Amino acid sequence: MKRLLSTIAAAGLALGVGAQGFDNLPDPIEDVNKVVDNTPDSIAKALMSRPAPGSTRKGEQPVLFLVGNSTMRNGTLGNGNNGQWGWGYYFPKYFNAQKIAVENQALGGMSTRTFYTDLWPAIRQALKPGDWVIVSIGHNDNGEFFDQKRARAVIPGVDPDTCYVGFNQRTQKQDTVYSYGTYLRKYISEIRAKGANPILMSLTPRDAFDDKGKIVRKAQTEWAAYVAAVEAVPFVDLNEISGAKLDTYSRWKQQYHFMGDKIHTSKFGAEMNARSAAEGLWESNNPQLLPLKAMMQGVVGDNYNDRREKGKPVVFFTGDSTVKNADKEEDGMWGWASQAQTVFDESKITLVNAARAGRSTRSFIREGLWEKVYNSLQPGDFVTIQFGHNDICPITDAKARGVIAESKDTLHVYRLDNGTYEVVYSFGWYLKKMIDDCREKGATPILVSLTPRNEWPGGKIERRDDSYGKWYREVVKETGVEFVDLHNISADFLDKKYAKKRLSDDKEKAKAEMAQIKEKAGLYFKKDHTHASKLGAQMNAKSFAKGLKANGSTLAKYLKK
Repeated sequence: MKRLLSTIAAAGLALGVGAQGFDNLPDPIEDVNKVVDNTPDSIAKALMSRPAPGSTRKGEQPVLFLVGNSTMRNGTLGNGNNGQWGWGYYFPKYFNAQKIAVENQALGGMSTRTFYTDLWPAIRQALKPGDWVIVSIGHNDNGEFFDQKRARAVIPGVDPDTCYVGFNQRTQKQDTVYSYGTYLRKYISEIRAKGANPILMSLTPRDAFDDKGKIVRKAQTEWAAYVAAVEAVPFVDLNEISGAKLDTYSRWKQQYHFMGDKIHTSKFGAEMNARSAAEGLWESNNPQLLPLKAMMQGVVGDNYNDRREKGKPVVFFTGDSTVKNADKEEDGMWGWASQAQTVFDESKITLVNAARAGRSTRSFIREGLWEKVYNSLQPGDFVTIQFGHNDICPITDAKARGVIAESKDTLHVYRLDNGTYEVVYSFGWYLKKMIDDCREKGATPILVSLTPRNEWPGGKIERRDDSYGKWYREVVKETGVEFVDLHNISADFLDKKYAKKRLSDDKEKAKAEMAQIKEKAGLYFKKDHTHASKLGAQMNAKSFAKGLKANGSTLAKYLKK
């Protein structure tokens, strides 16, 4: 890292008295687009949190270097502590780490010009034959040519014969500014001179719309595409791939892909852009990319399409262990969707139990379990969404599954116990995300209240209508989603069998009476007060079917007669 800093100093950043260097920039810095590119911390920390160029190389294996700005690597430390993430953080998942290292050398606030003058020399020095470099930069290329704070603007367009000469207040030196296309040509030429492989990508889309209500496509796309064509360099139109996705989303979904402003992305937006970049490489017909594609993995997202039968819709069951458990031993714990075949006619519909024990709305989404369902959805499918038992857990502990306890669209950046950061949303927000995703794909979401627990306060089974029940209903009111109140349907069934109208006035006797009720009701539960026996799972499946019929649900036509 000392070598990196000395290289930067040699490039003109170790300045005289009164000069403006990277280490003492006023924080925060707002650019002409009203965007703050770095968190309130020194840029020196940002530089030192990036890997030294080439330091991730394993033996003689190649390195894929990423050149960009805050949309690729966000914040001073790039760790999400401001709720914003760059797509370069998630890009390595699409490459086999045993074959190639992916090194995110991007830095917030950089333009094609300032990256080239200040950071590129150290990367260029680290390049070896067979390496790859993705250049996707340009969000910060406007503004003043020679201002004190940034001096990062470039001449719009691709003309190689245009330049502007003046005194750079930041470096306190005479400086020459070239066109956007000229800087791209410089990168390409120098990458090739080292025997490495250049790739140009257009920019990530902004949260901005044209007069037709579509996401604006940036002018730099055409310039980069032109340079790539002239220089015979692979080009991926990231701006178009991600922009097309955003255009298909609801306005609500489109907005949560950004965080804090109209350029920087949330984790959702960063993951989408990383996937778009990977898809652009994977689907390219450019033969130059074949060696790189041979080192890629996981571009085609996980799905359940192998379960699909021609001509039959699919109902996906999502949730926690009350929906899917071990589901093996006759006297073990069972999730109710494991018994869905007792109420559904499988000659008409395919049943896919996508639930996972121990999950909350938050962890089900974060771990990619929801994405697998989302990737599988087709028009005419159904999705049941039932969570709650694990959502009340601590927010920052090792399992990281607790949520903000309400239905409103609230969020907060939490520092987890393991030192990482995560934006956590409310219980209602996560439900609304899944509902919205289903509708986007033409599938029908059905919200299902959580299963009742084997607790009998006052001699009647516990009802959680003032917490989860309340939040479920508030989401139903806001979204108009179909709702099956399995919680109360099953609770009504159990109350009818075991509830005591009046407990003894004697506290000890009353306590014994409640324990007796719990023991009798234990036929429907296994090992604890939450998980169902096989009989209990079948009872909950029947409750679900009863709720569908009462709703006049479209899904009800697939029930057994």
